[in-house]
Amino acid sequence: MAALGHRIATLFRHEAAGGVLLMLAAAAALILDNSPLDYLYDAILTTPVSVQIGAFAIDKPLLLWINDGLMAVFFFVVGLEIKRELLEGRLASWNQAALPAVAAVGGMVVPALIYVALNHGDPAALKGWAIPAATDIAFALGALALLGSRVPLALKVFLLALAIIDDLGAIIIIALFYTADLSLFSLAIAAVCTAVLIGFNRFGVRSIVPYLLVGIVMWACVLKSGVHATLAGVVVALTIPLRGDAGGAPSPLHRLEHGLLPWVSYFVMPVFAFANAGINFSTMSLADLLAPVPLGIALGLFVGKQLGVFGFAWLAARAGFCRLPDGVTWWQVYGAALFAGIGFTMSLFIGTLAFTDPDHAAAMRLGVLSGSILSAVLGYMVLRLATAPQTHPAARQQAGATS
Repeated sequence: MAALGHRIATLFRHEAAGGVLLMLAAAAALILDNSPLDYLYDAILTTPVSVQIGAFAIDKPLLLWINDGLMAVFFFVVGLEIKRELLEGRLASWNQAALPAVAAVGGMVVPALIYVALNHGDPAALKGWAIPAATDIAFALGALALLGSRVPLALKVFLLALAIIDDLGAIIIIALFYTADLSLFSLAIAAVCTAVLIGFNRFGVRSIVPYLLVGIVMWACVLKSGVHATLAGVVVALTIPLRGDAGGAPSPLHRLEHGLLPWVSYFVMPVFAFANAGINFSTMSLADLLAPVPLGIALGLFVGKQLGVFGFAWLAARAGFCRLPDGVTWWQVYGAALFAGIGFTMSLFIGTLAFTDPDHAAAMRLGVLSGSILSAVLGYMVLRLATAPQTHPAARQQAGATS
């Protein structure tokens, strides 16, 4: 039993574990939704869940608690990661950020243009223009991790930085384009909460508890305001102190990121994937895949991402605006550009905001899954061919001595 526990712990420590778990959760949703127990899948997601304090009440089906509540935790961790990377990480200097920043812009613009070109005649379908512009960090890095030491560290850094900037773009898009009718009263309370959080930071509060308590109130206010509730997670994250106290203890930001990341990778994102990846294929045909919405999403992810990421990066390097990282080839950048087409979690999330009717929602999920799978498979094949296994220096010396 102890040996089994050790093997499970080792498995979860692997870089690809989060991506594999996401894939298994999506597969479970597809299997359940296409089995005789499909009614159970729908019943679970439509289970009503209510929280009430006095006259204030939140009453939503379980699916929306997952999408509005659990995903706020996901965006909170994304916000922590963005702040850390911008202030002390891979995006802290322009030399490091230039190439992934340009690539990320291309990876958002070109997929959106492809989708719009295929859906320009349908105002309802056009709401989904941002769906193929997103990249799933966990899935993309998990797929890259399957290649192990064959992949140079600089390429992993490039893909991670690109995905983080992509997430920042997705957050801005959600805030600007996927906001319902606004409640000024709720927004005013949320603004007061933001001011309190900033005050905590400015006056050196290093305890995590006050930030989280005010953050929960802020999430509830943003939920009622018409702005998507997950954005509250990002705002709270940006107020968390990056520096620790004078005693040398880890900062609140580092403690929270380290503590929450496993929960997000192994619980929040798989639960979201299970809740949103279900598609019943019994009434679908090949013609459904070729309809404008799923085709626009699939081509946006599979074709648009590789054209945008690789094309913008290549043009920027040729113009002298930035340069290729040491030890990385253009074939490897192309493979990373394909992995950027794994939209999955972020694409599904934006899709749930864009489409509330069942027909468009099913078409959206079909496009996201097909585009992401194609990107993952071809990206793996390209990088497998473009990279060679890295031999440990000691092994190389021993091989030289015996030859």
